[in-house]
Amino acid sequence: MKKVILLLLIIVAYSCNTQDTLPPNTYEVTVTAKGVVNGLRSHIKTINERRSEIILDTAIVMNETFTFTGKIVSPSLKLLSVNGIAGNISFVLEPGRTSIEIYKDSITASKVSGTVNNNVYNKYKTAYKEKTNVVSELRNAAIAARRNGDINLFEELKAKDIEQGKALNNYVHEFVADNPKSDLSLLLLDGQTKGTNKDVEKFKNSVLTLQNVINKNESNKLIGQKIMAFITIAESKANTEIGKIAPDFSAPKPNGDLLALSDIKGKATIIDFWASWCKPCRRENPNVVKVYEKYHDKGLEIISVSLDKENQKARWLKAIEDDNMTWHHISNLKFWNDPIVRLYNVNGIPATFILDEDGKIVAKKLRGDALDKQIAQMLE
Repeated sequence: MKKVILLLLIIVAYSCNTQDTLPPNTYEVTVTAKGVVNGLRSHIKTINERRSEIILDTAIVMNETFTFTGKIVSPSLKLLSVNGIAGNISFVLEPGRTSIEIYKDSITASKVSGTVNNNVYNKYKTAYKEKTNVVSELRNAAIAARRNGDINLFEELKAKDIEQGKALNNYVHEFVADNPKSDLSLLLLDGQTKGTNKDVEKFKNSVLTLQNVINKNESNKLIGQKIMAFITIAESKANTEIGKIAPDFSAPKPNGDLLALSDIKGKATIIDFWASWCKPCRRENPNVVKVYEKYHDKGLEIISVSLDKENQKARWLKAIEDDNMTWHHISNLKFWNDPIVRLYNVNGIPATFILDEDGKIVAKKLRGDALDKQIAQMLE
């Protein structure tokens, strides 16, 4: 009998110290906030494409603690904030139990633990902070050297600062290479698509490294598609910068025959993106006609790429005739989905790219007198 009672006591004690398993796709975020008064609201937030904060969940502080619970299918990076405390802390919201210990005097130093991705994220943040400190120290030392008039030391420290800054920007790719099976790697890579001066080749390699993670579920696939769209746009921007050879393309002429950019040999060539439905384009067309008539005999060629839709071919052809546009015309009649539009990263029309006789882009986005002056400079 004593053995039975002892066994029951052990079972009860074990049960009291073991948390119930959460239902599938459920998160529970328990937060302790020493020194934070009752009644304050805390929020889990996300950042939308316009860089605005969106509140996803709210909890109220009671006895220096509060808990968020809800449903989530796959991990995602979120922000936690508390009213009355400056700043926020980034963490991974994912199925399972997460514990956060908030420091009200420095919320960014708060501790997060409990789930696989948050534990990995802690390692990333620690390493990233160390690299940030190195950059900051170099920058401060360089400023001091310049203030003291030691130009040689200033230049040396500045060069190291630039080198370490690049390493900091590329750290996410190192992290991906070291953590190829982590959902966090994909989330961090997605976060790096914002901003400029990104190394597209490193993004390509990181995406290849994370293919198994991307294919794990629909949410990750969507993130992978978003990153690939970023890569495509970044490549388009890089390939159509001034000084680059204009990417070749081809599309049907009004009669259905294909015409390529490389088929046109002008001493100066204008690639003109427009559409019959585009009022600013139609207002600009008389100016383009004037430029063409003025410089065509001197070597100017124009190829206009229309963004009209499939059911607007007759309208496209009528606009060409009405506006007296007597140069080369092509269109896939695919609106903004035209592959040439994507190739040149065109996000507004009218848009122009001016090429020299070697096909190099020498100017873009010129209209009115600026277009006339550019062509005059090239042909007169």
